[in-house]
Amino acid sequence: MVKRSADVEYESVGAADGMSKGVLISDDDGAPNFAIRRFVLDAGASVPKHTNEVEHEQYVLSGRYVVGIDDEEYDVEAGDSLLIPAGVVHWYRNESDEEGSFLCAVPNGDDAIELTDG
Repeated sequence: MVKRSADVEYESVGAADGMSKGVLISDDDGAPNFAIRRFVLDAGASVPKHTNEVEHEQYVLSGRYVVGIDDEEYDVEAGDSLLIPAGVVHWYRNESDEEGSFLCAVPNGDDAIELTDG
């Protein structure tokens, strides 16, 4: 199975102004276990603190931005990899003048997202 980049549709991510998501591969494409998504974080954009029911493995494709994971903040850039365990509070902030992008692999199935306070 090959999915061409022109066939990937990007949509805004609900609570995150300035972030969009494209699903590269998922169970809809016949992938039995994992989905791969590509996220784009616009310059100056941020994503509020939240949790997910499933773990995330991420690979930074471009740009530099801040990722908060469980009360720690990390400056990340292209080539960095991240593990965000299920249920852990995390957030994103792009303080640069360039967009950032990353790949995110998650298990197929439901992934409830819950915004957290502070």
